[in-house]
Amino acid sequence: MSNAVEILKECQAFLEGHFLLSSGRHSSAYCQMAYLQQYPDKCAAVMAPVADQLRQLDVDVVVGPAMGGIVYAYELGRQLGKRAIFTERVDNVMTLKRFSIQPGEKCVIAEDVVTTGVSSLETKRVIEEAGGVCLGIVCVVDRTKADAPSPIPILASAVKLDLPNYLPEECPICAEGKLPLVHLGSRKMKEQAKQTL
Repeated sequence: MSNAVEILKECQAFLEGHFLLSSGRHSSAYCQMAYLQQYPDKCAAVMAPVADQLRQLDVDVVVGPAMGGIVYAYELGRQLGKRAIFTERVDNVMTLKRFSIQPGEKCVIAEDVVTTGVSSLETKRVIEEAGGVCLGIVCVVDRTKADAPSPIPILASAVKLDLPNYLPEECPICAEGKLPLVHLGSRKMKEQAKQTL
């Protein structure tokens, strides 16, 4: 796991400042996982221990939510010799536009960073509506906290980071008023989160 952290730092995938997470919460740190994706060899090395843990499960399909999960789903699928697909948003609703899941297929959701796990619920819904079985989440960075666990089990991660995140109204960085709030993710935020920008 420490090797994965070193690789993230080498890729400058770890940022500090004032960030709006896809959950709507604020944080002083952000993992810009697209920076890791620039280097296929480094990405493969970071995902190798995750793939090793997944080999113990009978997984049929690795599903990566667009955008953040696509590359990691592909890399896990490559290392496991399994099918890798992705979900994407159509009119801001997560869908399985290009692919299909057969009834009973066992799926894992591949994410870049999981903070609350709420975002993955949309992909879980898509899997189950197609008749698939969602076994859980695998991710590069697990930012969940013991007092706020993911609603979907996290089966494996390359890195577990205990980084603070706050409700917008409780954010000490906002209270200081020194750093602008930055949203780097690809997900369109709900109206309430947009108002905090």
